[in-house]
Parts: sequence; structure tokens; C-alpha cells
Amino acid sequence: MQHVIDQSTSAGVVLTIDIGTSSVRVLAYDRSARKVNAIEGRRTVEVDTDAQGAAEVDALQLCVQLAACIDEVLAQLDVVTQPVLAVGIAVMATTMVGVNALGIPVGPLRTYADTQSDGHARSLREQVSEAIVHQRTGCMIRPNYWPARFAWLQTEKHAEWQVATQWLSIGAFITQEFTGFAQMTYSEASWTGLLDRLTLDWDAPWLAHLGVSARVLAHLQDADHALPPLTHRWATRWPQLAQVPWYGAIGDGAAANVGSGCIDEQFLALTVGTTGALRIALPGTPQPPPGLWCYRIDRNTALVGGATSEGGNVYQWVRNTLRLDGDEALIQARLAAYEPDAHGLTILPLYAGERSPGWAGEAKATIHGLHLGTSPWDIARASLEAIALRFGQIAAALPQTGMVIASGGALEHSPVWMQICADVLGRPVYASGVEEATARGAALLVLRHLRLIPSFAALPTTPSHVYVPHPAATERYAIAAHRQKRLYERMIVTPFL
Repeated sequence: MQHVIDQSTSAGVVLTIDIGTSSVRVLAYDRSARKVNAIEGRRTVEVDTDAQGAAEVDALQLCVQLAACIDEVLAQLDVVTQPVLAVGIAVMATTMVGVNALGIPVGPLRTYADTQSDGHARSLREQVSEAIVHQRTGCMIRPNYWPARFAWLQTEKHAEWQVATQWLSIGAFITQEFTGFAQMTYSEASWTGLLDRLTLDWDAPWLAHLGVSARVLAHLQDADHALPPLTHRWATRWPQLAQVPWYGAIGDGAAANVGSGCIDEQFLALTVGTTGALRIALPGTPQPPPGLWCYRIDRNTALVGGATSEGGNVYQWVRNTLRLDGDEALIQARLAAYEPDAHGLTILPLYAGERSPGWAGEAKATIHGLHLGTSPWDIARASLEAIALRFGQIAAALPQTGMVIASGGALEHSPVWMQICADVLGRPVYASGVEEATARGAALLVLRHLRLIPSFAALPTTPSHVYVPHPAATERYAIAAHRQKRLYERMIVTPFL
């Protein structure tokens, strides 16, 4: 359904819903994809974890929090000068919740971090070729994806499995709650490991192997397809949104790429928050490199890259455990005083296991080269370098680009780490300068759907700073990367392929 927007006025805002693992946020963006200051609703997301690998959220409570955020934002808007044009959604990817015939959850919403199905993932890798599955779906056979979770639910959560009539992502659950229609975009579905990346249908071989019918999965549709209007309950609560188009949820990684300006093969997106990721948007259906994934932004654009379990979490662990003294500015100054790879250490920073590129989920961190003269600052600097070297491995498997655009609080607050990444990658790294890249990406997609912009390139980003690589440092880090690779080969038995 195509919605026609009055082009003669600059009035109007796009609301963006951003559901992450730490918070639910609702923001407003104008027609130039600029965040409207002081318009925001935010609630904290509580993720329940345990020693068995659970990472679960109460889906109904999440909806309650989201509705409260929308209430707040609508109360802050001037409906005359700031009418809502549309609503866009970006969500944490690879979530799963079972619902009954009434649409009520029969269990928790399980997030990407949930690894309770790890044993079933190992069993599935013995039954089918992971290499073939990887090429067909763009995803590995891991506990983070739906095939292993289905196998686990069938045997370990039998009551939940029997009661559920449908299995939804958080995006599909939200659209069903507010519009009565469970829709999953190609973007969000590509993160499940159950989408055939060539046909953009639910993957028939996986469904047959798992004994799962496509009827229990959400309807697939691209993100530019508007949902039905709000149900009577929600239209009564939010009359300002009663006739406003809502668009299906896209994966947060896809939205972050768009929002930071990494919209085609010219740009490589480097994101470091608690964890890290390196992604590139490519046209069509490119082959996923070994160890990396291939998701979707939309039907025309793939998102190829890899995620790491390490990022700002490792830096925070180092700072807390080694009790680095001083405020952040002093810490950055001390770390900046080091020459590249001058500490004599080789680190595998796999404190939370490994994702890309080796997928050794049970891997542990290793620090090699310690001696009596090693200082906490040596370990801190070596840890930042070690994580950057891991990004270098992923980058080596991706197409060479003219620009690397970096975002995420952990990186943006550390000029030292930015420079290390530039030196490791051997390419300039641009600080994105974009606030809330994920929410901005959702807004840009909606503006394009509404034909208020012809393309993402019509509203380019302006990087705030550039970090230029030093050739001598790049050479030294190439040697360090070789040492890290040799240590990995000695310490880690990778289950990949």
C-alpha cells in the first residue's frame, strides 16, 4: 500500500521505535532525518540470565514499556506543527517467542544471547552440512539461530512447544499486538537462520528436517510494505496514530548501517558497543564468506559481515579488574603513549566465547607473554589492540572499501582505540558523528518508503573526525596479527565447517 505525503510542507515527523537489549526508545525525526530534540520516550529492558545460558525477556512487559514510551512522545509533540507521518521500527535481531491462538506468549522472548540450545546446535551440525546451510541461509548452525532453538524446544520445553500455535520475532510480536497482523520483514527474518536468502521464503529443507510448518511462522514481507491500521484498542488510545502507516521491523544491525551512512559497497561499518561488528551493504545476493554471515537490509540489499563477542565489555573488564587509576581522559592519555605492539603481549580476547570468524562459542581468553615487568597498562593497551586485530580478520574477508565509518559508544569515547583500528585496517576510519544511528536508520527507511527522499544518499552523514593510518604501525600490526593467529590455532579448536 503506497501512502501519499504532502510534499508542499516541511511539517511532520517520523516516529522510530528502537528495541535493544538494554532499552526501548521512541524518538522523532524530521523530514531531513534529523532527531527532534527533547522528544523521547525510554524504558529499561530487563534481560534474565542464568548459568544454563538463558537470556530472556518478558514480551508482554516489553509491549507495556513500549506503549508507555509512545504515550510520552505523543504528549511531547505539537500535533499541529509536528503531525506524525509514519512509524518505523528497528529491533534486536534473532529473538523468538511462542504465542497461543490468542497471541499471548506461552514462554519468554529469547534473545540472540540465549545459548540454551547449544547442545542441539552441535547435534544438528552432525546431521546436516553446515557449509551447505551457510550458503543457503547466510547463517551458521548455532544456538543463536532458530533451527537449534526449535530442536531444543521440541525436546527440552515440550509443554511450551505443544501450547504455542505460532513462533514470532519481537518485531512480528509487536506488529501483531498493535495492528493484529504478525509480519516479519526479510531483514528481521534473515537473522533467524531460517530464511532462504535467494528465494526470500522460509527455508524448506530446514522446515522439513525440523518438522516445522511454515504456517506457524510469521508472514514474510519487505520493509516497504505498510501494515494494517492500528486495532481499535490502540487507535482509541492514540488517535493521532489511527491512520498513520506503520512499517515492519528491521534488524538493528541493518538500521545502524543505514543510519551511519554505510549504504553501499563504498563503506564498511565498524560498530563497537558492548560487543562489536563489522558490516558492509552489498547489492543482490552475494555469497557469504566462510565464518561470516549474510543478512538482509531489504530485498535488494544484503548485509555481510561478522560480529564479535568482545568490544567495550573487554575494556570495561580490564579497567575494573586491573583498577586503572584516573578519569577517562587520563586513561586515554596513558594508553596513547604506547608505540604499536610495544608491550610484548599476544592476547585472544575471547572472554565471552567467539562468534565470527571461528564460532568457537566455548573459547576462553588467553594472555600470552606475561612477565614480572608487565603492567596493568600493558594489558589494557594490548587488549584494545587484540580486539582491533580480530576486526582485521573479518575485514580481510570483506570487499575493500574506500571508507570505514565507526560508531558505538565504546569506540567514539576512545580516540586511542579509533587510531588503533585505523592502523590495523590500514584504512582511514571516520567517526560517524551520527547520534542514535539505529533509530536514524529506521527513520531513513520510512522516509524512503514515503518517497520523501529518493534514496539514502540524498541525506548523507558528515563524519566528525578522521583517523589516518600510519604505514609503520600497520606493518607492526600485521606481525601482531600473525602472532595472534598462531596462538589461536594452538589454543582453540574451531567447530566452524
